[in-house]
Amino acid sequence: MVLLHPDRLLPPDPATRALARELFATVEKAPIVSPHGHTDPRWWGENPAFANAAELFVIPDHYVVRMLVSQGIPYEALGIGPGAEPAPRAIWRTFAAHYHLFRGTPSRLWVDHALSEVFGLEDRLSPANADAHFDAIGELLTRPDYRPRALYDRFGIEVIATTDSALDDLKWHRMARESGWKGRVVPTYRPDAVIDPEGEGFSAALDRLGEITDCDTARWQGYLDAHRARRAFFIAEGATATDHGHPTAQTANLSAAEAAALFDRVRLGKASPAEAELFRAQMLTEMARMSVDDGLVMQLHPGSFRNHSPDVFAKYGRDRGFDLPIPISFTAALKPLLDAVGLDPAFRMILFTLDETTYARELAPLAGAYPSLRLGPPWWFHDSYQGIRRFREMATETAGFLNTVGFNDDTRALCSIPARHDVSRRVDSGFLAELVVTHRLDEDEAFGLAPLLAGGLAREGYRLG
Repeated sequence: MVLLHPDRLLPPDPATRALARELFATVEKAPIVSPHGHTDPRWWGENPAFANAAELFVIPDHYVVRMLVSQGIPYEALGIGPGAEPAPRAIWRTFAAHYHLFRGTPSRLWVDHALSEVFGLEDRLSPANADAHFDAIGELLTRPDYRPRALYDRFGIEVIATTDSALDDLKWHRMARESGWKGRVVPTYRPDAVIDPEGEGFSAALDRLGEITDCDTARWQGYLDAHRARRAFFIAEGATATDHGHPTAQTANLSAAEAAALFDRVRLGKASPAEAELFRAQMLTEMARMSVDDGLVMQLHPGSFRNHSPDVFAKYGRDRGFDLPIPISFTAALKPLLDAVGLDPAFRMILFTLDETTYARELAPLAGAYPSLRLGPPWWFHDSYQGIRRFREMATETAGFLNTVGFNDDTRALCSIPARHDVSRRVDSGFLAELVVTHRLDEDEAFGLAPLLAGGLAREGYRLG
């Protein structure tokens, strides 16, 4: 059995496929630029051995977990939840027994790629080979060349960004940097915990923000100064970007007096839901102004209904597969922020969406007009063959290629990183080839664009140097 066909995801038409093969060959081994993701910073600081196949492939992967749960597999059987103590081998056997559920999904592509390219396994996972695969993976994970830093080097990663709370001390980043290891791991400033009044522990988070910055976070100006201090700390540790996971893309541009009065209500826990949304909206504009001053690239990831099932959230916690896409709008929502800083040459904002209907209607026209805006790649549910194709088809004609930032893998699953970039590079090679054979692009232009989509646009878009 061949797990990975050499022409996977390339166009079926022979002439187009031949050109796509040539294009892909120029970027297949290009360095991986991973400017946004969620790998555990401790991996890079401590460089620990991974425990076993279940803890590497199943338990932390919400794509895998949600599919299994959707077919009636209890969280406890996956090692998740209070008192859940199945042996890792039992978890892996459950995954193998249900691996057929992933046919046609991105997860199947990613896991097959990891099993084949990272662990050298030739047979697709099944109940018959589950134990053999588990043992083979486990034996390899004991070796130094399967620790996180070695895999970083083996995968050809040039730079990887983590996503870190505004309150994080970034000790793992310092440990990695001071270890003498040459890998580049940069933090990303994620201030949601100290911006969202409806978030868990918001008041305590503001207190902590004041403590670590020596700023008075009981006052509006002190609160803004605290953000400036934390951003400066992140920049000193290598950060080039911020990230904001707001429910919507709504922004506001209140007067200083109005913003201070709103903050007072928020700080005292007296804000209504509408006022909480207004505060988040105002803070996006404040963060944008700070980005003009300090140069951090701003990322916005709106449009997810977090923790849709209160029962799952209460029993198993967040990131268990019950975050779902919702309709979102950008054109009117971003106008206050864009009126304030949208034409400032120092400002850059990368927009993501889970609502694909906005690609052609709003996002591509916005990025095709405002010099400060770039389009992030298909995200989360749309990080797939079809998702990347839809994005290119709907966004390119209006925004072009250079108003996008190429690809980022946005993952916490280390072994899927090369698989995800492989998928993106194959899809983009096919798309470029189709533009050439339909005479919408010259061949030399396609060969010039391929390396930009594979990494060049991410370097430039995220100011990674």
